[in-house]
This record gives sequence, structure tokens and C-alpha cells, in this order.
Amino acid sequence: MIQAHSKSYFHQFWDGLQINGSSDSFSIELLPSLGATINHSNKLKKFVISPYDPRYRFWELFLIVLVIYSAWICPFELAFLRDMPSKLMLVENIVNSFFAMDIVLTFFVAYVNRKTHLLVDNRKRIAVRYLSTWFIFDVCSTAPFQPIILLFTHKVNDLSFKILDMLRLWRLHQVSTLFARLEKDIRFNYFWTRCSKLISVTLFAVHCAGCFNYMLADRYPYPENTWIGAVMPTFRSESLWTRYVTALYWSITTLTTTGYGDLHAENPREMLFDIFYMLFNLGFTAYLIGNMTNLVVHGTSRTQIFRDSIHAASEFAARNQLPVNIKQQMLSHFCLQFKTEGYNQQVLLNGLPKGIRSNIAYSLFLPIMRRAYLFHGVSNSFIAELVMEVQVEYFPPKEDIILQNEGAADVYLIVSGAVNMITTINGNEQVYVKVTNGDMFGELGALCNMPQPFTFRTAELSQLLRISRTRLTEAIQNHREDYNILMNNLFQNGKLINLPGSLEELIKIGRQKFPDFHPTKVVSADYAEIDDIGVIRDGDHIFFLQM
Repeated sequence: MIQAHSKSYFHQFWDGLQINGSSDSFSIELLPSLGATINHSNKLKKFVISPYDPRYRFWELFLIVLVIYSAWICPFELAFLRDMPSKLMLVENIVNSFFAMDIVLTFFVAYVNRKTHLLVDNRKRIAVRYLSTWFIFDVCSTAPFQPIILLFTHKVNDLSFKILDMLRLWRLHQVSTLFARLEKDIRFNYFWTRCSKLISVTLFAVHCAGCFNYMLADRYPYPENTWIGAVMPTFRSESLWTRYVTALYWSITTLTTTGYGDLHAENPREMLFDIFYMLFNLGFTAYLIGNMTNLVVHGTSRTQIFRDSIHAASEFAARNQLPVNIKQQMLSHFCLQFKTEGYNQQVLLNGLPKGIRSNIAYSLFLPIMRRAYLFHGVSNSFIAELVMEVQVEYFPPKEDIILQNEGAADVYLIVSGAVNMITTINGNEQVYVKVTNGDMFGELGALCNMPQPFTFRTAELSQLLRISRTRLTEAIQNHREDYNILMNNLFQNGKLINLPGSLEELIKIGRQKFPDFHPTKVVSADYAEIDDIGVIRDGDHIFFLQM
């Protein structure tokens, strides 16, 4: 079970899947904000779609295919199809209808707030955000201009109207988003992903330039005085394939600055277009060379370092024959570290003056620590001394935070997520209890200076506040009166008990602590039965058994 859960989380890092109906795992893109309270429910409001839903991701991939078709057909129609075939117009309307459906669907798709990194499922806020950003562009790129023009003017093949269809190229931003996501996906080779993007951009530039240059020749009043008419006087009667390949041939030879001289500008219009195209090629060539140099020589900085870490961790696990679950914990840790480095939250806080850090700490962490059972009734100065030193940490599922029998460690307060308290009996791990939002762990070892009685392992993506044991000890020394309050809170919460005078009284306490459990025996950690209360010492692990 541990192995499967860790592997699932590791894959979710790349898939971006956040909501799986009954799943309790979060997308790593939805890391809770510092000190955030627990409002990260997986269940969205009715009629709101998660952007990480697999079905919605499939819909996006389907639209990408249509975008690629639109990017190719728009310049081609403008240049080579003076008369739009009825079948092609039908296909265009069907494609536009899918994009119109996507516009409507976007009003029901939740989004991640860039400031808080929380998923927003309020339909009003979703609508306002969409209407104030890309809505107008999406409508203009989807509006069926040709049927509207045909209905009112009956001049569907007019050049000025055809240029309006070029607005559909706005949809290409979806392809750019797809490549940005693929570049961070370690299931795909980063080098070939970048190369595919550069090749796609190059082919699109070649296609558009060839189509535009042919359009200038086709609509020039003297066909023989054009770049293609000079070598092919009857080019308009040639097949569509021949004309298209010739246009691509001119475009690619000009882009690569080969320039054989067999196809060249023959009139001022073409000369002006060639000038702008060659100026564009200067910048485009620099872009290609710069990207290829970065790939071949420097690789990628942060992303490449992360991928190297993943590769090194995989090799380390294989070389030392580590269990699969430990390997998955290592990989999940690097994945989470990569994302939290992107937010750079702790580094940002450390770079601020102490006064500002104190104000931020009071605002974010003071209410959370006040609600923790351990700090009920302690003085404000004691809390203030601790709150300035707390550290925020993120842990992926199934990662060990504290190990059983480990020495006294730091104290952790759960802001979001859940942690399993696990004990080992006869070599078998058993979950004692699950602690969730607002609970603490590690305080027994820190305050009583004793080995940890349990292993604490995350059950899901968790945000924790870590209170240094050293800092806690210093605060107690400065506020002696609060130490008794802390210990009293431990007793009241059932974390500590005073050892009674007999086993019968100890078993009675066990029955009171566990109402649905009726223990009859007391055993030690090595399963040896305890028949005398006097053999129990401080720090011993004892277990109740029901026979």
C-alpha cells in the first residue's frame, strides 16, 4: 500500500491531476499558502470543473489538435483558395463550434489564484477573471466571420474578409502552454521536447511566409512579373500541390539564407515583403541558435538540476538496492522541493528585516499556534518568542518525519494534511491514530527528553510548522512559569499519565481512554506480559491487549 501510494503521488506531480473524486491527494501545483487554514477540500462546488480533471485534460488535448489544424489552414486558405469549397466551409464551422463550446466551458473551470496558489471555484470570480482577460480574444478567434459575411454581403471570398479569419491564430497560445507543461515532464526527454517546439515554430514560420508570398504573386495584376510567374508563367493553372511546394521551397531557402537565385522578387511589393521577411529571419535565426546553444552547451539551469537530482536518486537507490517504497519517498521529496523552491517562500522571509518578519509571523502563525492544545493558557510573551522562529515545511505523502525510538526531535504543528502515528509490534507496523489539521506531534520527546514513542509518517501532502526543540527549551528557561502549564496540557490531553499503584488501575485507565476497547493484559514492546507495575520505567512502551 505504501509503495502504490507514493508512486501515485510521484506521477501526479507530472500529470497535474488534483481531483479524483474520492481521492485525498492534492496536485502539487496547489501547495497551500503559508499559514493557510484548512480550506483545501477536493470537492468543488456544483457545476465547477477542476482544471486537473483527466477528462478536462483530454478535452484540452483534443483542442490542441484542432489548433494545429487551424494554424495550418488559415494562411493556406488566404493564399491558395480564392473560392472556399462548401465541404471545407462545413469543416471550418464544425471546428469553430468546438472552440465556442470551450468558451462556454471556461466559465465553469476553476483556476489557481497566482497569489495564494489556491483553487478558486467561485463561479462569479471565474467569470469576472475570464471576461477581463482572454474572453474577447477567444470570441474574435472563434466568431464565424465567413457565414456572417455570406449572409449579409454574399462576398465571402473577398480578401479583406478572409484576413479576419487570421484571428484564429490566437489559439496558438494553447500550444505554447502545452509545450511549457511538457518541458517539465520527466517522462519526456527535455532535449527532444525543446527541439520539437523549435521545429514546430520553424515549420509554422516557413508555412506562413510561403503562403503570404504566394498571395502577393497570385493577386498581382501582372502574373508574369512575379517571383513565381517568372519561372512558371502559367502557375495559376498548375496543381495546388505544385504551387504549395514551390512556395515552401522559396520560403525555406530564404529562411536559411541559401538563396539559390532561381526564385526572387520581381516587383516592388515582393521586394518589400522579402525585406521584412529577411529582417524577421535575422531575429528568428538568433532565437533558434540561442536556444540550441542553451540545450547543447548549458542545458537548463534549475529544471536540469532537478532532473539530475531525480536521476542521481534513482541510481543511488538501484546501486544500494533500496526498497521501492524508500526510492519513491526520495523521488517525491525532490519533486516537492522543486516546487517549493519555485515559490521561494522561506528564502523570501529570511531576506526581510527582523521587524517585518515578526509582523508576518504574527499574522500567519500566531492564530494557528494559539489554537494548539499545548499552548493553551501560556503567556503571550512565550508564544511571541516561539512564533518568530517557526519554519514552514512541506512533505509529500508517505514520508517519514520522525522515527520511532529516535532521540528527542523538534515539535511539529499540522497546518494542512494528515500524519499517521505508527507503532511497530513484532516487526509489523500498525497505524495507532491519524492526526490532522491543528494537531501536534513530537512534543513528548521534546518536553520529556525521551525517545519518540511513534513513527510519524505523512498520509497526504502536508504543510507543517516546525518548532525547534532548542528554541522551545530556551523559551521555557526564559518563562519558567509556563513550563508547568505545558506539562499540565500534556496530562489533560492524555499524552501523559501518572503511573498508578497497580496493574488493575492501569487497565482501568486504559478502558477509560479507549471506551470501545476492553483490555485485560499489559505487554511490553517485545510482547512480554507485564504482571508487576513496579517493572515499568519512564520511557517504556506498553500496550493493552484484549483477550
